[in-house]
Amino acid sequence: MSFKLSWSALAIVIAALMLGTLLAISTVRNLAREQEVMKSFLLDEGLVLIRSFQAGARTSMMHHMMSSSSPLETLVTETAKTDRIAYIHVITEDGVVLATAGRLPPRDRHPASAEVLAAGGPVTTIIAQDENHNPVFEVATEFHMVDMGRRDSPMASMMFRRRQQWMQAQFGENLDKRKVIYIGLYTDEFIQAQQQDLRHTLFMGGLLLLLGSAGFYFLFLYQGARVARATLDTMRLYTRSVIESMPDGLMTLDCGQRIVSVNARAARLAGSPAGKLLGMSVDRVFANWPGEQICTEQGVAALEYEMQRTDNRSIPVRLSASPLKDQEGNRLGTVVIIRDIRELRAMEKQLERSRRLAALGRMAAGIAHEIRNPLGTLRGFAQYFGNQAVDENSREYAQLMVGEVDRLNAAISALLQFSRPRDPEFGKVYPGRLLEKTARLLEHDFRAGHIDFFMDIQCTRTIVADGDLLLQVVLNLLKNALHATPGGGRISLACIEEKDTVQITVSDSGKGMTREEQEKMFDPFFTTRRAGTGLGLAVSHQIVEQHHGHFEVVSAPGKGTKITVVLPVTQKNQTGI
Repeated sequence: MSFKLSWSALAIVIAALMLGTLLAISTVRNLAREQEVMKSFLLDEGLVLIRSFQAGARTSMMHHMMSSSSPLETLVTETAKTDRIAYIHVITEDGVVLATAGRLPPRDRHPASAEVLAAGGPVTTIIAQDENHNPVFEVATEFHMVDMGRRDSPMASMMFRRRQQWMQAQFGENLDKRKVIYIGLYTDEFIQAQQQDLRHTLFMGGLLLLLGSAGFYFLFLYQGARVARATLDTMRLYTRSVIESMPDGLMTLDCGQRIVSVNARAARLAGSPAGKLLGMSVDRVFANWPGEQICTEQGVAALEYEMQRTDNRSIPVRLSASPLKDQEGNRLGTVVIIRDIRELRAMEKQLERSRRLAALGRMAAGIAHEIRNPLGTLRGFAQYFGNQAVDENSREYAQLMVGEVDRLNAAISALLQFSRPRDPEFGKVYPGRLLEKTARLLEHDFRAGHIDFFMDIQCTRTIVADGDLLLQVVLNLLKNALHATPGGGRISLACIEEKDTVQITVSDSGKGMTREEQEKMFDPFFTTRRAGTGLGLAVSHQIVEQHHGHFEVVSAPGKGTKITVVLPVTQKNQTGI
């Protein structure tokens, strides 16, 4: 069988694709979300630091006006010592460094002060320092260091002037310039989180791949099992069909002579349903079963056996048996083939009858030829002496001699007809008209014998046959029925059509025939009447065979006889008639 993707396999493929797509989308979205979270978090933290730094700077300036060192530098240095801060850098708009701390990246890697001042808000940048460090998240914005404060009182105005003087002394001309502060924050924690998420994603992807591979593996296993099961079912069906269509009976027996399996032909021969035979001992099904001759290691090639069924019917069969073994050579039972040889026996009898008839025909032809001429001479002398006789007794004896010579001549004519039958002259024949003509010929005989005669003609179509020869066959059958039926009996003549045949039946209520008489009724010279020649039925059988037909006989002693002549509607090579 070719591989076909089933619905379950298609569902697994679609589920795997959907899971993979969802995993990829989820991974991309997680990474993007983490990037945005990192930027937002670090931006907020940087702004907080800047605002804190600005406030600290203003406070330091107020409390350390008289100090020689710049409070801005001190604050920058101290603030940069935090683990999260990579660097702090404060410059003016023209690039003058006011304060710096930490490892500052090259100037071309972060935005220029003019760009930051023109942005009007914080500018964020991710800067790669070098190969040994993770990128730094940089926040750059305008740095406001001077706060004018309140000047509505003499004291406040004095403090403002002193702060202005101090700042002027510290920063000089840079005091009035716009300033930019750069703060770089380490991203190690976020990079580690991203790497952890990436490892988690790879782990889930590997797990999904493993589950998908396992699913496809089991899918192919299932497909292989389904193909193997379908192939096995097909082979089982094919084997069963072959066994059931065998013309011979097939039966398997176990080592205990019990029936394990049986085909339809063997069940018909046994006369029981196949299901009823299973498990039964073969001795209970067939009487006198030759088990010792069959159940051997060598088996048996051909053993003729009269199979006695439970209904007392006897069927001649030919048995063939062979031992049934497994792969290791252990015997499991016996395989028996049962061949019905009833037709073979009938053919053998028919062949033997034909052989005898041929021999008798050759002998009869020779005898008839040698006897017929002297019979003509004897008949002539008998007629001459009868005409010359002087008394009544002599004439009576002469007439008796002539009658006996005629009867003997009729027997010789029948013998010659049997030995050298003429070829049929086929033509269209109406069976109904033929039977009506035959009945009219014997109408006087039926009345003289006080026989009730009945006709049932249902044949309407023509057949291809020799009308004269068929008339002789029906006459012979009716004459035999007349001789076998006593006065007051019944004889019927019927004709029916069935498929491509015509069936002519002669039935009587006479004495009937035994089984032995039925087997010999078509043999030449076999008769149960003293005055009969025993050639009528032999000639009729010969004529029916010439028409490619056959006889069917049903008879029993004391129950009458029913003889049916089955004839084909058309003859070979005569369909155009």
